[in-house]
Amino acid sequence: MAMKARVEAVLNVGLRIPSIMLLDVLYRWDVSSFFQKIQRSSLNNNPLFQYKYIALYLHYVGYILSVVLLTLPRQHLVQLYLYVLTALLLFAGHQLSRDYVRGELDSGYEGPLYLEPLSMNRFTTALIGQVVVCTLCSCVMQTKQIWLFSAHLLPLVARLCLVPLETIVFINRFAMIFTGLEVLYFIASNLLVPYNLAKTAYRELVQVVEVYGLLALGMSLWNQLVLPVLFMCFWLVLFALQIYTYFSTRDQPPSRERLLFLFLTSIAECCSTPYSLLGLVFTVSFVALGVLTLCKFYLQGYRAFMNDNTMHRGMTEGITLLILAVQTGLIELQVIHRAFLLSIILFVVVASILQSMLEIADPIVLALGASKDKSLWKHFRAVSLCLFLLVFPAYMAYMICQFFRMDFWLLIIISSSILTSLQVLGTLLIYILFVVEEFRKAPVENMDEVIYCVNGTYRLLEFLVAVCVVAYGVSETLFGEWTVMGSTIILVHSYYNVWLRAQLGWQSFLLRRDAVHKIQNMPTASTLQLQQHNDICSICFQDMKSAVITPCSHFFHAACLKKWLYVQETCPLCHGQLKSQLQPTSSPGATTQGTPPANQNPAEVEQEQGEPQVELDTEEGTQAKNPPPIKTSAKPELGTDLLSGRSKIQPKECDHCNI
Repeated sequence: MAMKARVEAVLNVGLRIPSIMLLDVLYRWDVSSFFQKIQRSSLNNNPLFQYKYIALYLHYVGYILSVVLLTLPRQHLVQLYLYVLTALLLFAGHQLSRDYVRGELDSGYEGPLYLEPLSMNRFTTALIGQVVVCTLCSCVMQTKQIWLFSAHLLPLVARLCLVPLETIVFINRFAMIFTGLEVLYFIASNLLVPYNLAKTAYRELVQVVEVYGLLALGMSLWNQLVLPVLFMCFWLVLFALQIYTYFSTRDQPPSRERLLFLFLTSIAECCSTPYSLLGLVFTVSFVALGVLTLCKFYLQGYRAFMNDNTMHRGMTEGITLLILAVQTGLIELQVIHRAFLLSIILFVVVASILQSMLEIADPIVLALGASKDKSLWKHFRAVSLCLFLLVFPAYMAYMICQFFRMDFWLLIIISSSILTSLQVLGTLLIYILFVVEEFRKAPVENMDEVIYCVNGTYRLLEFLVAVCVVAYGVSETLFGEWTVMGSTIILVHSYYNVWLRAQLGWQSFLLRRDAVHKIQNMPTASTLQLQQHNDICSICFQDMKSAVITPCSHFFHAACLKKWLYVQETCPLCHGQLKSQLQPTSSPGATTQGTPPANQNPAEVEQEQGEPQVELDTEEGTQAKNPPPIKTSAKPELGTDLLSGRSKIQPKECDHCNI
């Protein structure tokens, strides 16, 4: 069953390719220029070519037939191709019979066949050919009435009966007319089949639209026709024919530089119509999908296919190619200009693929650096891919600067490659920091600050590159040629790559500064308080040799709480608001209300305040007055995301904070 389904899928795509090729040929065919050539030739007096409007109607009929062939159900499409194959076999039988009769007329021999070896050879060859044609026709049409396809055997039977050659010519014509009448009868008997199919299809379409809507109809046709695979196969066939045509007309093999030019010009020849351009778009999408899939497999092996990301399907690269081709009017250019423009567009597509590869590799590399996995092969694969993504975009930018003159559009393209290299460099530096921390066997106190500085540095470099691009575009617009499209691109680039980046960077800086101020305003726990608390940090689950105390009397590492405050201004345990409870102090020794100083015993504080000691006899009262510390038996691994500052461990409920 699986093999049958695969064969049906292949037939569903392969049998529809000729319909798209016919649409492509009809789009290329210029009826007006065709008739101008006919008028200048000897065919001008032919009645078939004297009426231009008839040819125009036939042109539109060809479009309709192509669309019908494209949308036919697979069963009817297979049946139609079988009918066409039968017609071709009958035509081959007619050609065999005609060639045999001509050979006999040229020889002029009318005696017995066994007395003339050449006549006997011609007769045997023609007989075998006609028997094969009749057998194939009966098999294709699935009928046992083989005599329906054996009309072309009549000249051979007549020659075997020593009929004169002039009569054999007449018999051959009769066989041809009889076969033609059979074909006409078959067509007339099935004349209403297209009408019935159209009627049934219209009824089904109306029902689908009424029940599900036009969107569901479009998605159904998209899935049934497998349009991406269909257009990709169509374009690959065009490209293969173009390459074959080139090499079949050349005697000497081309040089290496000539091969690159041949590749670009062949692609340019195969995107001169909207249908071939769509084929190129889907081909690029599938190529990008294959590259990204290989990237995932190289990094993670077979585990990469378990969690597939829908964002990395290659459609981004295909849509980018389509937008650039439509915007620049690619199909309207000459072949040389089209090849030149395609080289730049393909450079943009490759840069987009490299950016998608970085989006795949970045979290995997950082997770590998922060983990305790000591597999050298995994680390080698991650680092080698990052080095490739670091060097190759820079090399592409260098090569395109060597071949093309610098302008605003080219600078935007080059800047994307430079930004990719900068992002990879930042990822590698953070990966190295994680590995170094792992080898130290203890967390680095200021690791978060170091990572923030690394991220901030390459984000600043990205911002400077974007500013340089905008500045160059503005100068080119003011002192060069001004265009609406160029000004629009400058505005969009300025907003997304300059203003939004500056705004996000400034907000991140303010959040970190506020978090530092909050930590500085919190009291530091003394050694005695830490001994009495006798617990671990509930954020990182590590022992506390130093800690800060929140207004709600919870103990945390200062660095862990600072990363928590980057995200939200609440206590990680009781979720009480820290913003309203924190009061700035005028001196380092000042403490918040209700919290004992770091160097003073809580019992001494109670005596100084003069508050009466209330003794609670019940067990519940004792627990309410002196709540026991929260103990954690197990000490898991580090649970804080160093990049985002968000704790991966959900806060536990605290009975003593009434949560």
